Amino acid sequence: MPLRLYNTLSKKEQDFVPLDPAGKRVTMYTCGPTVYGRIHVGNLSSFLMADFLRRWLEAGHGYNVIHVKNITDVGHLVADRDSGEDKIEKQAREEFGAITHETVLKVARSYESMYRSDEAALNFMEPFQRPRASEYVEHMKTMINALLDKGHAYATDDGIYFDTSSKTLTPYGTLSGNTLDKVVGGARVDVNEGKRHHADFALWKFCVGQNEHHALRWPSPGGTYFTSATPNNVEGFPGWHIECSAMSRAILGDTIDIHTGGEDNIFPHHECEIAQSESVTGKPFVKTWLHKRRIDLEGEKMSKSLGNVVTLSDILARGYDAADLRFYLLSVHYRTNLKFSWKGMDDARDARRKIVDAFSHVDARVHGGGVHATVDVVAQDVRRHAAEFRAALDSDLNAPAALATMFAVTKIVNTLEATDAPSYSDADLGALSEFVDLARATFGCFDPVAAVQVPVDVQALLDQRAAARTAKDFAESDRLRAEIEKRGFLLKDTPKGQHLEVRRDNGAM
Repeated sequence: MPLRLYNTLSKKEQDFVPLDPAGKRVTMYTCGPTVYGRIHVGNLSSFLMADFLRRWLEAGHGYNVIHVKNITDVGHLVADRDSGEDKIEKQAREEFGAITHETVLKVARSYESMYRSDEAALNFMEPFQRPRASEYVEHMKTMINALLDKGHAYATDDGIYFDTSSKTLTPYGTLSGNTLDKVVGGARVDVNEGKRHHADFALWKFCVGQNEHHALRWPSPGGTYFTSATPNNVEGFPGWHIECSAMSRAILGDTIDIHTGGEDNIFPHHECEIAQSESVTGKPFVKTWLHKRRIDLEGEKMSKSLGNVVTLSDILARGYDAADLRFYLLSVHYRTNLKFSWKGMDDARDARRKIVDAFSHVDARVHGGGVHATVDVVAQDVRRHAAEFRAALDSDLNAPAALATMFAVTKIVNTLEATDAPSYSDADLGALSEFVDLARATFGCFDPVAAVQVPVDVQALLDQRAAARTAKDFAESDRLRAEIEKRGFLLKDTPKGQHLEVRRDNGAM
């Protein structure tokens, strides 16, 4: 069965066929974070979708994925518009009381580091490259000059703008449905008397007027196109949209296989990327566009601007594992809104650990535990579930359906393990091991729990708690559990006794 993905551009599911004639190489670009604050769960879910897709392309289909995920550290203005304050500069003023080159970069690098820590805790695969926008300004200027030369851009007193009324390869608005006749001035676009059309977007902003003191600045492109009112040799900075186009082109080429992002990126960001990229190259920019639906919290979109966000730190502070969050976010199809709740996190934690425990039983049997049967008991059923697993993910990354197959295999394993003498044939173990390896590689949240080195003081607390439970002193048992968990561990009571795990947030907070 071919891999089918829903393409936001065509508005339908399509067979995925890579651009590479040999069919082995896939190019993928993901719009990364604007590093002005701690990334919340809604943002992380979009990046997780890209990671999940990459894992399936590699583990499920054997592709070599060249994945680029940028860092936006300049030029992203508040409200995603072409006027107002730079998001990172605004944060620098709030944190340091001053906007300077140094404070802006300090903010950007600090939150970039936090973001990468969050990614590591959530077991994201490392991309091929992480370009920073500030390091690709010359590539942006080259594209802007090409747009000016081709008549797709023009200069005003305050910047250089893309002319959305110019003829483009893909008509403006095709991706989002916001055609020029539908775009209303002031609705995520700026009303500017210098612009030819209110939908025209900034490629470059001059350091004049409200941007006179912008901290990060460079010599402006297109000097011959300046208006008489624009100072000579004025400096400026790039607009948000041109950044991703330039970084994608510089690293991956004119046309790429896949571009991912959150649904909020569709308009204006990705719509603008298409227009400017294709106007420079004369070639299609992206074959397949994938967008993650938003996460709601208490009936509203999770958003920093609304003040209703949950971060990974919040998750870990409540005693959950980062892998629990990864499981929770993948338990809903990427084109479905997830309504975040702590009850949902509880359910995700319990469900994930059931799968982890079952997979650990398989590991133990593969490595020589138990009696091997002479007759295949479950191999056929496991292979059937493996085929269902593949079919689910090949059907537009249907993660919930794939998870259903894992629960089915978990039930098979638990039924066998509940017998007095669990026995598996070589074929049984082969089918189970293959299924477990594929599930782990694809979902990234079912890795076996590493053996815990228990410190002497923690072991003493465990012994005391075991005695308290024997004496049915449950208040003392709860108190000791809290003491143990303060020391960086998670404690589970199992039929085989107390089970200790290291909290994964210890190095990620």
